[in-house]
Amino acid sequence: MANRLSQIATRTGDDGTTGLGDGTRVPKDHLRVMAMGDVDELNSQIGVLLAEPLPDDVRELLVTIQHELFNLGGELCMPGYQLIKDDAVLRLDEALAHYNAALPRLAEFILPAGTRSAAVAHVCRTVARRAERAVVTLAGQETINAAPRQYLNRLSDLLFVLARVLNRANLDGLGGDDVYWHSERLKRQEAADN
Repeated sequence: MANRLSQIATRTGDDGTTGLGDGTRVPKDHLRVMAMGDVDELNSQIGVLLAEPLPDDVRELLVTIQHELFNLGGELCMPGYQLIKDDAVLRLDEALAHYNAALPRLAEFILPAGTRSAAVAHVCRTVARRAERAVVTLAGQETINAAPRQYLNRLSDLLFVLARVLNRANLDGLGGDDVYWHSERLKRQEAADN
């Protein structure tokens, strides 16, 4: 593993390249760097979510996820290394099953809205999907372990479920339920029921 940074402004990237963990330099728009950046942005967005009022168990889960995302970024930074293990994906599967079990079945698509914490969780979900797409694109060009892609896929699903949980937690007094999309089908159904 590379040495820890002792200074931030190294000026080595002024030529449009950046160093990977194995010492190689690649252009800053390299697919690997793009994937690393999306994972970093996701971790930062989760940091914003952690600044919101959250149930203690959700907060603890998100802190664990931040550490795992840092590992995922490290794995992307060091070609050939594996830092995300299958047990990290399994933990997300277990959390997904746990939180989803308490939620009512969706009647329609929902909007990324409700409480501020739920809306931020939806932003995290969309960034997770972008990070997943970046990892898939990178895997089309280079050998990438399966766990990072699987982890990001599960995480985006979990963040969707957590947004629903946070709306119901209603810790800011502005939520309480999902915000449903009002489709034409739903309007017709409501009209028929009346």
